[in-house]
Amino acid sequence: MSLLDQLGGAVGSVLGQGKGAGVGAVLLQQVIAMLSKPGAVAELTSKFQSAGLGNILQSWIGTGQNLPISADQVRQVLGAGTVTDLAKKAGIGESETTGALASLLPQVIDKLSPGGKVPGGNDLGGALASLGKLLG
Repeated sequence: MSLLDQLGGAVGSVLGQGKGAGVGAVLLQQVIAMLSKPGAVAELTSKFQSAGLGNILQSWIGTGQNLPISADQVRQVLGAGTVTDLAKKAGIGESETTGALASLLPQVIDKLSPGGKVPGGNDLGGALASLGKLLG
């Protein structure tokens, strides 16, 4: 199964969440755009480690069970400015945004790291860009 197929599965599970599906799609597009930037995964890793949450991110990258993340921890890692921006783009409140991201981020990162490894810059960027185009 290709990386794009795996990401598509993550999209399907997020988009299949009923009335929140539209919000999930917007947030997923924003996460894809955020992770598509050069160095974004390394920066995210650094933010998780600085927040003392490196073990959570590593569980998503690894092949075992994904550890949960709380909405407060999402805010701590991403920062208030990023959360505010994502909430505005999705047209929802910040608490709803962090709650949705707490569900979305583990799935996306898990799907981006098949076999416990994050693909290199070009592979990751290309897969994310292709998925972003599918979402329109």
